[in-house]
Parts: sequence; C-alpha cells; structure tokens
Amino acid sequence: MQNFSSDPEQYQVQLNEKHERLTTLFQPYYRDELEVYPSPPKNYRSRAEFRVWHEGDELYHIMFNKESKEKYRVDQFPVAIETINELMALLLSHIKDKPVLRRKLFQIDYLSGLSGETVISLLYHRQLDAEWEAAISDLKEKLGTTHKVHFVGRARKQKVVKEQDYITETLSVHNQEYHFMHIENSFTQPNPYVNQAMIEWCLDNTKKNKESDLLEFYCGAGNFSIPLAQNFRKVVGTEISRTSVMAANHNIKLNKLDNVFVARMSSEEFTEYYKNGGNKKRLEGAGLDELDISTVLVDPPRAGVDPETIELIRDYNEIIYISCNPETLIDNIASLNSSHDVAKVALFDQFPYTHHIETGVILRKR
Repeated sequence: MQNFSSDPEQYQVQLNEKHERLTTLFQPYYRDELEVYPSPPKNYRSRAEFRVWHEGDELYHIMFNKESKEKYRVDQFPVAIETINELMALLLSHIKDKPVLRRKLFQIDYLSGLSGETVISLLYHRQLDAEWEAAISDLKEKLGTTHKVHFVGRARKQKVVKEQDYITETLSVHNQEYHFMHIENSFTQPNPYVNQAMIEWCLDNTKKNKESDLLEFYCGAGNFSIPLAQNFRKVVGTEISRTSVMAANHNIKLNKLDNVFVARMSSEEFTEYYKNGGNKKRLEGAGLDELDISTVLVDPPRAGVDPETIELIRDYNEIIYISCNPETLIDNIASLNSSHDVAKVALFDQFPYTHHIETGVILRKR
C-alpha cells in the first residue's frame, strides 16, 4: 500500500484503497459488500508521542520520517484531537525558559479524549526531585486556568504522578454515555470517534438476550464489555494486563454495573482451565458453572488468536472478532471456516493515512 500524507483531501483515496484490500482478502469467505465506518479526516487521534529537540534556547516537538529516519519539527499535529494541539504550544512556551523542567527532557506523551481531560507524561534522562515537583505543580496550576490537565514525570526506575495518571473518558454510544478510566502508558483505543462506531456495531449485531452470556478475550479496560452488558445476562472477560484489569474493575463500578466480571488471565490460561480444570482462584465470582455462553468476543493483539483458543471459541454459536491485523485475521477465519460462516464484515478506519486496518467480523455457527 502506498504511503499517504495526512492531507484531508487524500482521505477518501486512502480509505478506498483499504476497502479494496480488505474486500480482496475476504473474497473466499464473504461476497457481500463490506460496511465502512470512516474517521474524521483530522483531529481524531487521542494519543500522541513526540521526541523533544533542544536547540539553543529553543525547544520543540519532533518526529522521525519512517523512510529516511530524518527528524522533522512538529508545531501542530493535525491528526491529534484539538485539545492536544492546544496543549502542545502552551506546554513548550511554559517550560522552555525553566531549566528544572527542560533539563534532559527527551520525550513528551499526550493522552486525551472527548471529555477534554489530558495527561501529559514528561520523560527524562535524569532523576526527578522536589524542585521538579514544585515546578510541575506551578505549571499544572497555570495550565489549569484553561485546561483540565494532569502530569506524570518518568525517569529510569522512577514515576512521579501529580494528582492522577489517568483521564476519565466519556463515550456516547447510541445516545447513552459510558465512562472509562484511561491510564497513561497503557492501551486505549486511539480514535474515540471510530471506537464509538465499533461499539455501536457490536451492540447492533448482538441480540438482546438476558438468558445468555458473553465471553470476551483480551477485554482490556472494558471498552466493549461494559456497553455490551446491556445485551447479555452476564459478561465474563479475561485480560492479561494488571493495569487494564484494575481499570476495568474501576470502570465497572463507574458505570454502575453488576453483571460484568473480569479475570486477570490470558486467553490461553482460560482455555487450559476450561478444558482441563485447575486453579479457579482468579475466576472466583465469575459463576462459570452457571454460565450459558452464546457469544464470544475476541479483540486480540496483532498476532491474532492462538490455535488452542480458536478451538475453544469454535464451540460457540456466535463469534465477534475485532482485529487490528487483517493478515492474521484471515488466517484465523480460514481455521474457523469449517464450522462458522462469515455473516458480516466491517472496516473501521481507526488509523487514517496509514496501512493499518481495523476490522469487525461476525461469524455464526452452521
């Protein structure tokens, strides 16, 4: 796939190419038209990471060209949401004349969202002390007149949090609001606009059935689990990241739900327990013996779903597969083709102007 600039005039061209690519990949398994969910052509990304370049008295964000590896200055980042763009200029104007804040600063990460709240992480090649903490408190107070912002300082084996290291994001899904803790330096969906469309698509394609349950692998902080709880009697999710499980349990309470359970374990560990039994400690409270699972949702990393878990999910009538890698997705679809038909395929343009494709697939047992 050719490389596109982030020019909004190129947006439809690159989306059409993704559509053609995904259609071709699915031809052996699906002949209907793909559903396509576009992104806003600009100001859609809620995360951004920049290296910091020091040049005399000047200080600015830089990125690197993927082909040439050459650095280039970034004063504004049109793909990032408006809040990040506003804070980029404000932040550097406040810290460039303050040696305690700029000394050995080498990277700045931004995490924001539709709620307008932002965590800024400052990464240093030196240890942070009380003088740094006092200066960052003063900066937080100054920026707080216009923005709700939190700071995290990172150095080798050191993390300093000013107030909190997360934002509380609010997503509107079919006109209902859901609230999520998003923690800096952990996985969150990077495009909240497309993420809302993904959740709505999952809701629309699962029947409301309070007599059956949902099993979810790679559930993260509950991005799908929490909204989908309205369509099922119970949702049981598994997630390997300790930070994400903590956030998921926080989000379950934040959204006042009593029918979602998240266990800290991998899909492979759950599969092993499910097939052969074993230590149930991490699944206490899940009520596995009482579950009537009709649907399983998987949202795996780029490597796709492992063979053992593929064999486990083959037993369920309905599979929702959310994928960030169409190549490993197609490999998994080929494995499931002996038992399930592809009922729907959707392209979610989570990553405009890149070759990455986010795909949603509904598979139903024959």
